[in-house]
Amino acid sequence: MVSSPTLAFTSSTLILHSPDPSTKVCKCKTFFISCSSNSATSTTTDTTSTGSDLVTINNDNRSNGNINTQKFSYSRASPSVRWPHLKLTETYQSSQTQFTFPSPPLTHVVEDAGLSVKTSDSGTKEKTQNGNDGVESESLNMNDETQQVLGRPSKTKFKKMTKLALKRAKDWRERAQFLTDRILGLKSEEFVADVLDDRKVQMTPTDFCFVVKWVGRSNWQRALEVYEWLNLRHWFSPNARMLATILSILGKANQEALAVEIFSRTESAVGNTVQVYNAMMGVYARNGRFNKVQELLDLMRERGCEPDLVSFNTLINARLKSGAMVPNLAIDLLNEVRRSGLRPDIITYNTLISACSRESNLEEAVKVYNDMEEHSCQPDLWTYNAMISVYGRCGLSSKAMQLFNDLESKGFLADAVTYNSLLYAFAREGNVEKVKEVWEEMIKMGFGKDEMTYNTVIHMYGKQGRHDLALQLYKDMKLSVRNPDAITYTVLIDSLGKASKIMEAANVMSEMLDAGVKPTLRTYSALICGYAKVGMRAEAEETFDCMLRSGIRADHLAYSVMLDILLRFNDTKKAMVLYRKMVCDGFTPDHALYEFMLRVFVRENNLECIEKVMRDMEELCGMNPQVISSILVKGGCFDHAAKMLRLAISKGYELERENLVSILSSYSSSGRHLEARELLEFLREHAPGSKQLLTEALVVILSKAHQLDAALKEYTNTRGFGSFSGSSILYETLIQGCEENELYGEASQLFSDMRFFGVEPSENLYQIMVLIYCKMGFPETAHHLIDQAEMKGILFENVSMYIDVIEAYGKLKLWQKSESLVGNLRQKCTTVDRKVWNALIQAYAASGCYERARAIFNTMMRDGPSPTVDSINGLLRALVVDGRLKELYVVIQELQDIGFKISKSSILLMLEAFTQVGDVFEVMKIYHGMKATGYFPTMHLYRIMIGLLCKVKRVRDVEAMVSEMEEAGFKPDLSIWNSILKLYAGIEDFKKTAQVYQRIQEAGLNPDEDTYNTLIIMYCRDHRPEEGLSLMQNMRRLSLEPKLDTYKSLIAAFGKQKLLEQAEELFEELRSNGSKLDRSFYHIMMKMFRNTGNHSKAEKLLGMMKEAGIEPTIATMHLLMVSYGSSGQPQEAEKVLNNLKGTGLNLDTLPYSSVIDAYLKNGDYNAGIQKLIEMKEGNLEPDHRVWTCFIRAASLCKQTSEMLILLNALRDAGFDLPIRLLTERSESLVSEVDHCLEKLEPVEDNAAFNFVNALVNLLWAFELRATASWVFQLAIKRSIYHHDVFRVAEKDWKADFRKLSAGSALVGLTLWLDHMQDASLQGCPESPKSVVLITGTAEYNMVSLNSTLMACLWEMGSPFLPCKTRSGLLVAKAHSLRMWLKDSPFCLDLELKDATSLPESNSMQLIEGCFIRRGLVPAFKDITERLGLVRPKKFARLALLSDDRRDKAIRADIEGGKAKLEKMKSKIALSRKGKTKKLRNGKYFRKAILSNIER
Repeated sequence: MVSSPTLAFTSSTLILHSPDPSTKVCKCKTFFISCSSNSATSTTTDTTSTGSDLVTINNDNRSNGNINTQKFSYSRASPSVRWPHLKLTETYQSSQTQFTFPSPPLTHVVEDAGLSVKTSDSGTKEKTQNGNDGVESESLNMNDETQQVLGRPSKTKFKKMTKLALKRAKDWRERAQFLTDRILGLKSEEFVADVLDDRKVQMTPTDFCFVVKWVGRSNWQRALEVYEWLNLRHWFSPNARMLATILSILGKANQEALAVEIFSRTESAVGNTVQVYNAMMGVYARNGRFNKVQELLDLMRERGCEPDLVSFNTLINARLKSGAMVPNLAIDLLNEVRRSGLRPDIITYNTLISACSRESNLEEAVKVYNDMEEHSCQPDLWTYNAMISVYGRCGLSSKAMQLFNDLESKGFLADAVTYNSLLYAFAREGNVEKVKEVWEEMIKMGFGKDEMTYNTVIHMYGKQGRHDLALQLYKDMKLSVRNPDAITYTVLIDSLGKASKIMEAANVMSEMLDAGVKPTLRTYSALICGYAKVGMRAEAEETFDCMLRSGIRADHLAYSVMLDILLRFNDTKKAMVLYRKMVCDGFTPDHALYEFMLRVFVRENNLECIEKVMRDMEELCGMNPQVISSILVKGGCFDHAAKMLRLAISKGYELERENLVSILSSYSSSGRHLEARELLEFLREHAPGSKQLLTEALVVILSKAHQLDAALKEYTNTRGFGSFSGSSILYETLIQGCEENELYGEASQLFSDMRFFGVEPSENLYQIMVLIYCKMGFPETAHHLIDQAEMKGILFENVSMYIDVIEAYGKLKLWQKSESLVGNLRQKCTTVDRKVWNALIQAYAASGCYERARAIFNTMMRDGPSPTVDSINGLLRALVVDGRLKELYVVIQELQDIGFKISKSSILLMLEAFTQVGDVFEVMKIYHGMKATGYFPTMHLYRIMIGLLCKVKRVRDVEAMVSEMEEAGFKPDLSIWNSILKLYAGIEDFKKTAQVYQRIQEAGLNPDEDTYNTLIIMYCRDHRPEEGLSLMQNMRRLSLEPKLDTYKSLIAAFGKQKLLEQAEELFEELRSNGSKLDRSFYHIMMKMFRNTGNHSKAEKLLGMMKEAGIEPTIATMHLLMVSYGSSGQPQEAEKVLNNLKGTGLNLDTLPYSSVIDAYLKNGDYNAGIQKLIEMKEGNLEPDHRVWTCFIRAASLCKQTSEMLILLNALRDAGFDLPIRLLTERSESLVSEVDHCLEKLEPVEDNAAFNFVNALVNLLWAFELRATASWVFQLAIKRSIYHHDVFRVAEKDWKADFRKLSAGSALVGLTLWLDHMQDASLQGCPESPKSVVLITGTAEYNMVSLNSTLMACLWEMGSPFLPCKTRSGLLVAKAHSLRMWLKDSPFCLDLELKDATSLPESNSMQLIEGCFIRRGLVPAFKDITERLGLVRPKKFARLALLSDDRRDKAIRADIEGGKAKLEKMKSKIALSRKGKTKKLRNGKYFRKAILSNIER
């Protein structure tokens, strides 16, 4: 019999389940009936339909008693077919009906969310037929002596046999079969009486019993007609055998009402016979009417009829069909049998194991099997088949396979049922390869693919969404002469409906009807669910009505689905009609459907329907007020729910934790927190014994109301009492709240409390905690939680949790543990999810393990699932992390060769990798290649490209990229503008910086901290710290806090501008605000005080450092000593040195060099030399610092003798290179200088740079200019100076002398002019329109490079002029420069030469920060003091004049300037008068007059 599957259709998903685990499609068979019998050994519970090689599919139609039967041939009934490899032959003869040994099939169920595809049953069905048919055969072959011989004597036909002779006749089978065939051959309008009255053969009562039984196999109505006619004619007295036979037939036909009527009418006449009671119990057992079976069993005992093993097997079968198995039910039932003095047999055990198989209850099945072995009951093939089935249903295919392999050693040969059960085990897991293996082995062993085989594999493909394969298999099934049955069609319709392929599902239904296969309840339900899923209401209703018209009674699920779809379309009238019909048929909606109904009624404000539903829940469903209240709350009926709960408490119901928390949580989640609190207060007053429960509920309410702090506080207060132990809902709610608010530490503590109090976490909570621990960076703890959950039997289907752990391991570079986790997953699952493989590849990539990542990639390519873009990106990222960027192109080419298309994200990953290392060439190559392949740039791409180009200061490329971006329709965002701001600020193009800021404002973007910080730094570099300070104040008004580096830049800029007050204010502001200032701030302030000679403030600053907990270093003391030196107090600097000596520190040359420099700058050369000698005596060798101090001081000495004294002191200290450069002319000195520079290069503090600057200054000052030139060029060769310090290239004539000393800058200027002169004379390389000389604005050792170079160029009358937009730049028009280089007498000889001998005095003089030729000093002073800054040509002309003539020329110039000024004033006055006249004579004046006239 096939029961109809039921479908629970909820708001989001389709759930398929089978409420009656006993219903199945069974394989029917015939039996060899023996004349001798033993009732004690014929024990069974469930009777099935019989018939030679037939499977009967019956629809459960309890209301009208209709039966619709579809039969198909099942050719595996005989042993010769079941075990074809044994070469068995048939030994049993029959005339028309073939009798064979029973076939032992096994029922297992292929289910997906409840849809059962049922095959054969090894336990219950076969033994049932053995048992019940045995009962009938026993009844028909016992004690016939007292029976009357039926029929009237006939003198014409044949001689009447005696009773004894008739009984002893051997042709009883032929007589019964003859009469059976005549009855079954009757037409529908003919009557049984015509055959029975025409007594062609003489029959005994036992023969008539066989006739009734055999007719009932094919037609229960004719069998009942035979029975009634025999009773009507009174041809024999009522007997137990006949009654048991007809009851059995009616039970098989599902005609319970008729069976009850006959039993009630006849039972008293036949007496208390165990066979009759067993037959009637079998009728009830078929429908799972356990209570009725129990009543009959009790009635038997009351009447003194002792139940036998058949009775108890029937009772067990009824109990197993009546509902789900509870723990230890099977063992309890076995014990019940034993308490009655009976011993369970193999049929009892097989019945129980089969029931466990149907419910996938492995634990109970193992218990029954162990009990079987303990009580020495030998398992048979049906037992092993049942165990294979239960292992398969519980997902333990390996166990099923192991038991299958052990069959032969146990003395059994696998049959078709065994193979089908094993096939199902692998199909359930979706293991296609194993299914194919079993399939092929099955065919190899001689078993053909039957309906069960096809159904199992079709269902597997349907679950996997491989509908094309399922449909192809369906077609193959029809071609192989295997007729698809109702299960085949139902599986196809269900899988297509779930995939929303509803038209294909409807077509399958049409084919089913065309094939003459009657749709079952499950078939209709699957199609209705499919229509409901895609919202095809009309088709769903039509299908439902068609099902009812076909005589199939709707079950709970069918009603639920239709109710759901009607409610979704807001058709409440039809829904209520259907609901009433559903209730009349004995079904009630589940809680979820009631909630949905209530929500719809609330939306329509249908109070009448709400009241109706509330009454039904109470009266029909028997729900207590608390449960009703919970459903009402979830349905949105808050007021009704509150009343119901108050009523429950008033009636004395105890508060139930889960229901109360559910009610209050629903209140809170809907925002009705006030009502929830009021209800809670009511419960506090009326349920004082539930204080702890109510406190928990309050915590949940607060948490749901997003008042997490209050909830945690309440929880902490309650937990402090010691006896507190919350519910799982409480902890889950709190932990979810903590997770949403990123309070991971609190969540971890709550979880620890939960475990401490013994509250078991749910699967959902395990997943939440695993995610939290991963976010906290504790993947080991998360992994341990997963292991704990799995040990408790929780199997996580959501792989995202495993992925989180793998990714967390990857971030911590613990790829070994990620690898271990994936290895465990591979052992548990047949196939590993693609996301898991990708996560492992990313974990390898985070540690740069490319080879391991590639191995996983190859595994995916070989075994599946196929790699994705994420897999490819993981490989590329592994190379990037490992720094193997050059191999990226090789891997890309390999992937393209095997058919992968490189995605845009992969290209972006490569581009970002090259961006991080600053490889502009590769970035631009990838960028252009990407555009060529049709991938258009994204905003993110533009952002990183512009960021890189700004970092490497590719101004033109940045501007071009911005233009391209705007043409593509993208608007630069703030981060892009900030990058461009930093670019222009970095190259000190302050005009464009301002333009960018203006564009930010025009675009409506709000500047952020980066924007303001960059602008403030720009103002600092442009020597406009006041504007920077104003911008900082605006920034604060916008609640944006400047960075400490910004403060530092402002303080340094104010210091350079000698604006000490503002710098000190900013510094004090930072200190008062509690900012953590590092040592660099104090050093900047100390340098500022040093430069201004304010040593007292420098001393105070030292005290502030100590107060702030910053210990002064030797560098700090060096700054203090330099400060003293700058203020002309070298003695104070020496005191600081002496204090440092007293501390016992190991001093290096830095503090000594500071003191020596202070004495030398103050002109006290003897004291400086004395300190040098003191160093030597203290075993401290002078180094580059001391050398540089002496060389720098020597370069500023007025007399050559003073210079020689200093250099000789250096020679005496062990460094004679400077004095030799001045006094010797040896070529070996070049190599010595080069060797010296080589040693100084790696030394910190720019040792080589400072040394070269001082040395070139010295050589230039004492007219060794050629020597200075080759030292300068050595410095360029050694990269001490930049290679492009000056250049004369194609359209690129430029020099940048910043940070050079005055002497080095003059050497560089002369060499540069010489190169430009050659280019001008030769015409190559071509010059740009303007030539720029960058001098900078800083001073180097109190020397202004800008002033020094201007003085030199002005003396030569060069065309260079100061830049009008930027300070620190000198610009010349290229044409004027070329002409000047060709024609000027100053440029006739630009070759640098050494003087033949040392001059008596220094050729250079330092005056007001300007290092100029000593002979030019008087003229320079006279011109600049009287005329200010003049043009170079004018300066050169005046400088060449004698003092008298220059005085006259300057006076004339001043007077001419005054006259010119007066003339300009008079012109301006006349022009203003002319404009006034024009205005009066103009149209505006005339219009005014006209307007006055009109008035």
